Amino acid sequence: MKVVVQRAKHASVSNDSMSNEIQQGYCLLVGLGKASTQADIEAIAKKIAHARLFEDDNGKLNLNIQQVEGEILSISQFTLYADVKKGNRPGFSNSMPPDEANEMYQKFNQALESYGITVKTGEFGTDMLVDIANDGPVTVIYESQDGKIL
Repeated sequence: MKVVVQRAKHASVSNDSMSNEIQQGYCLLVGLGKASTQADIEAIAKKIAHARLFEDDNGKLNLNIQQVEGEILSISQFTLYADVKKGNRPGFSNSMPPDEANEMYQKFNQALESYGITVKTGEFGTDMLVDIANDGPVTVIYESQDGKIL
């Protein structure tokens, strides 16, 4: 499992049938690979919930999302598992099949919510317009395999 975390001043997602937005918080790009597990979901959700990616009064990254009363905008992103070794067109055979990935994505969002964080989402499996006002910019990539953070 791979998650790109971008600290955001504002982020939004929309398509023809939905629209969601957050103010201060994280915009997550969430990728699930064929080997992603429930243990990976739990490990990454815990890391993100406790990550100190917001500045304190001294300008140090010492505050987590709960301390700044931030929200999360979670976007499914199967392209994080793109295979670019051969040719010019990426392959996506390493991505989890859609039905299973959607179920895991929902469980991941629920795991984040279990930490008392408001989580808003895009619409799984659709083309969406994502707008991120990256703050800092602060961008961190979390990856887990077999429940262990890499």
